[in-house]
Amino acid sequence: MSSNEMYLAKSTSIASRLLGDETIIMSTLDSTLFSLNPTGSVIWEAADGITPLSRILEEKVCTEFDVTVEQASVDAKEFIGKLAEHGILVVSDQPIQP
Repeated sequence: MSSNEMYLAKSTSIASRLLGDETIIMSTLDSTLFSLNPTGSVIWEAADGITPLSRILEEKVCTEFDVTVEQASVDAKEFIGKLAEHGILVVSDQPIQP
């Protein structure tokens, strides 16, 4: 990524459902299931392609969970990388148009 900012959008090749404070995601490409914990679910729900990751972390993750922005950023980038590898999240250094 050429920018320090990261934008996230949900892939169109998935189906997801929020169950309590966890999210279940199914890839429609290969029927793989993923289960997101409450923190991952907050990031997932905020992944609109327009809101930068830094704002998601500051305004959502750090206010709901007892974590610093620095630690949230490290953990989020690892989490996002895994979902992007599986084609579940689209990641860009610019806002993503629907």
